[in-house]
Amino acid sequence: MNLKFGTGGLRATMGPGPDHLNLETIQEATLGVAAYAKEQSKEPSAAIAYDSRNHSEEFAREAARVLACKGVKAYIYPKLSPTPTLSFAVRHLKCTVGICVTASHNPREYNGYKVYGPDGCQVTNEAADSIQKHIWAADRKEADGAESFEDYVEKGSIVLIDQKTIKAFLAAIIRKRTKKKLESDLKVVYTPLYGAGLSCVTSILKYIGVQNLQIVTEQAKPNGDFPTCPYPNPEDPKALELGIEWCKKTDADILIATDPDSDRLGVVAKKDGEYKRLNGNQVGILLLDYILKSRKEAGTLPERPVVIRTIVTTTMTDRIAEHYGAEVIQTLTGFKWIGGAIGKLEEAGEADRFVYGFEESCGYMIGSYVRDKDAVGAAMILCELADTCKAQGKTLWDYLEELYQTYGRYETTLRTYEFTGEEADRRMSRIREGLKSPEGMKFAGSKVVRYKDYRDGIDGIPASNVLQLWMEDGSQAQIRPSGTEPKIKVYTERCS
Repeated sequence: MNLKFGTGGLRATMGPGPDHLNLETIQEATLGVAAYAKEQSKEPSAAIAYDSRNHSEEFAREAARVLACKGVKAYIYPKLSPTPTLSFAVRHLKCTVGICVTASHNPREYNGYKVYGPDGCQVTNEAADSIQKHIWAADRKEADGAESFEDYVEKGSIVLIDQKTIKAFLAAIIRKRTKKKLESDLKVVYTPLYGAGLSCVTSILKYIGVQNLQIVTEQAKPNGDFPTCPYPNPEDPKALELGIEWCKKTDADILIATDPDSDRLGVVAKKDGEYKRLNGNQVGILLLDYILKSRKEAGTLPERPVVIRTIVTTTMTDRIAEHYGAEVIQTLTGFKWIGGAIGKLEEAGEADRFVYGFEESCGYMIGSYVRDKDAVGAAMILCELADTCKAQGKTLWDYLEELYQTYGRYETTLRTYEFTGEEADRRMSRIREGLKSPEGMKFAGSKVVRYKDYRDGIDGIPASNVLQLWMEDGSQAQIRPSGTEPKIKVYTERCS
């Protein structure tokens, strides 16, 4: 196949040929993963999950069959399941690797193949390089002529993951509750955007006592064509339009939305009589302050709490964390880095210090039971926060305004610029040249007074193609190419 395997695995449009995801490229990728797993363990095993996209189940079952064929025991969820349940299962079942068939929030033409290490994080650069070499060395004919999926299930080489694992996942979330019972008649509308979140999210919300829960029925049933939201991303306001209509009909307090693999959470709440979307940074700091405050009041906040954020996430995080005496660890973009930071705490015997982690793209982690973003757990805490607000006669927007009044109004933006071929990398090179020139450089009309280039690694953060700029007017920006598409992303922040 011509697809490059990276730390995010594979992501491409579905179709015939070596440049697309199909049964043949899935077989080649899985042969590489199997060879890598056998290098890592004498008794290798893998956990597998998949989302609601077209062909996801077919690809996942084929991956399980190829693994079994190559002597790697495969544990597979028997039906679609959120990505965080895969991260959980890898650790819970003590697997060598994990595979999740998903393209997250991409349009319907796409699918993907993510690979996880035994720590429940997406694989490191070194592991990805090793898997890529094994893929190149693999002969796809090795996957032909093997026994069927059903044959391997009967032999015990493929094991269907039972409800005990899902229950253990939900129990781990429930242990992170901030209150024993809700205090208001909170009204919630939820849309899984045709994805995998419906069962887990509704189970959690009903357990904590959300009595008035409405499901957007048009988007409840899994459907890889995403008929009412071609771009099923909770960061995209258009994806939430139908949910907002439901809010208006039911006079709901909040709308929550999960993407097809249920790792990202979108939130809409009332503001001055209208329903307005909170962006990823806004939801992130709301959850941060609420978790720290609730645990401090309950006496469960560790002595030296740790909060983890990515370098492109709002620095308001740091102000709030400082107020509660929490240390902030910064990482590169992506939850594998946040999960890796938790792993280092674990190695030092300090895993209990971790309290919360998030990134601006609607990804949140409320505990170390998973090592990837988890919209199921985030939905629970968000509803507990919304309940607290309603019991006090407030909205989520009111709570956010109180934080702004205390710490300053941090305004963040994200702009994405699309390019063709290698142009994104060339543009990054030109920006670097401009920063190093004697006359310096301006950003949005303001002179750049300081910058950091992470290309060679800095501040304990590994090398990455990221630039961080500070301007004369007090604003700052981070610039990086997308890891999966020919785009450059520009994050800006200004505090007033």
